[in-house]
Amino acid sequence: MQWLQEHLLPCPFKYFTGIDCPGCGFQRSVIALIQGDLHKSFQLYPPAIPLLMFFAYGILDRRLKLDTKNEVIKKTGYMIVGTIIMVCYCIKMYGLYKGHNMA
Repeated sequence: MQWLQEHLLPCPFKYFTGIDCPGCGFQRSVIALIQGDLHKSFQLYPPAIPLLMFFAYGILDRRLKLDTKNEVIKKTGYMIVGTIIMVCYCIKMYGLYKGHNMA
């Protein structure tokens, strides 16, 4: 696990802009989840668990054809997970820039 923590993929968006992207924290959150630390995983990246559940559903759907009627479940999942990611990102950005003079 130590090797994995030392070899995380760098975020190109953060590298070029200095600002976290909406996915920053996902890798560290998954590592915490693998280590069994649910609380730390949620603190690092709250959308990680819904996103992983959606990925798992996507894999099962691909194999077992679970969502055959207009892909309603997948479309709803995209909207829910996307909304969770964007709300968490907005909260994170507001928290980072709160109190800074943006003028």
